Amino acid sequence: MNRHIYERYGKRTLDLFICGVGLVATVPIHVACAAAVRITSGRPIYFYQERTGRHGTPFKIVKFRTMTVGTDETSGGYPLPSAVTPVGRWLRRTSLDELPQLINIVRGEMSLVGPRPGLPSQAVRYTPEQRGRLDVRPGLTGLAQIEGRNDAPWSKRIESDLRYVRSLSLWNDLRILALTIPASLSGSGQAHGQTAAEVDDLSPTRLAPPGWPEIDE
Repeated sequence: MNRHIYERYGKRTLDLFICGVGLVATVPIHVACAAAVRITSGRPIYFYQERTGRHGTPFKIVKFRTMTVGTDETSGGYPLPSAVTPVGRWLRRTSLDELPQLINIVRGEMSLVGPRPGLPSQAVRYTPEQRGRLDVRPGLTGLAQIEGRNDAPWSKRIESDLRYVRSLSLWNDLRILALTIPASLSGSGQAHGQTAAEVDDLSPTRLAPPGWPEIDE
């Protein structure tokens, strides 16, 4: 399929088709995960956080809560091990904490495959070249996740994201989706006990591009 046609029409069609099937097929898994969070650590079951979407547009990502109530979660960094609940640790290892993001995909805020949505505090520090990762919708999974997942510094993940953007195609998306399943089940590339400072190698300060929303850090 021609890249332009796929990017404009085919990718969104693929997202809606797979998400429609996925939302129905994963209802028992979703209910089980929600019940596990509720029973072991109470409410809230879900965690919402502002992320940076396509062209820098902010949106609220939704995940199953994996940390104790009152602890700030940042998937771009690594919380102290003591802050992650036992159920949350398992949800993170299997990537099931990301399951509610199927709703973000249906809304058009995300895609099945693409760069993982970064925090606003990260996005404003991208170089002009790194901002190329924002040319497409952020994804539930992506090239960076199957190549290294959370044990790589942010700049390395962004390099993978940029390669994905340059090689966007139906075949590449299907390949990444297929490779995501074994990576999630094995928990490969997941890092434990690291802090955000250990993987944050982006520029410490950078002005937001013109036209970007104000960011309250």
